[in-house]
Amino acid sequence: MYLVSSCLAGINCRYNGTSSENEFIIELLKKGEALPICPEQLAGLPIPRPCCEIVKSDSGETRVVSCDGVDFTNAFLEGAARTLRIAKAADVKVAILKANSPSCGRGFIYDGSFSGNLIVGNGLTADILLKNGIRILTEKDIIGQID
Repeated sequence: MYLVSSCLAGINCRYNGTSSENEFIIELLKKGEALPICPEQLAGLPIPRPCCEIVKSDSGETRVVSCDGVDFTNAFLEGAARTLRIAKAADVKVAILKANSPSCGRGFIYDGSFSGNLIVGNGLTADILLKNGIRILTEKDIIGQID
């Protein structure tokens, strides 16, 4: 069983009310091999919701902040924790998550300037899943990567 970002499954749950439907993910769902999740929805955030990015302070503190300066860190942490509980309950070993997202991004995330620049890093959900031994892929690297 794969844990997959709901937006990749065609569910309109992204911050702007859209999806990022991916045919490979849709096929996994049709075969009953994928469990869709959206950490932001699990945290109770609305659709649509403000665009958020991870901001790191000079002291190294990580916050998730909206484009209008509202701190959503606690909601993103709650969504990550709930996602981990689901992954553990379903004995998930691999998750396929939305690239660059402040929740789901793996390897690269937006830099907090809301200018489209990417930096090395992980979203909060991807990070907690990785720390708990779950392999993370994004839609950018799924083909040929799943064994």
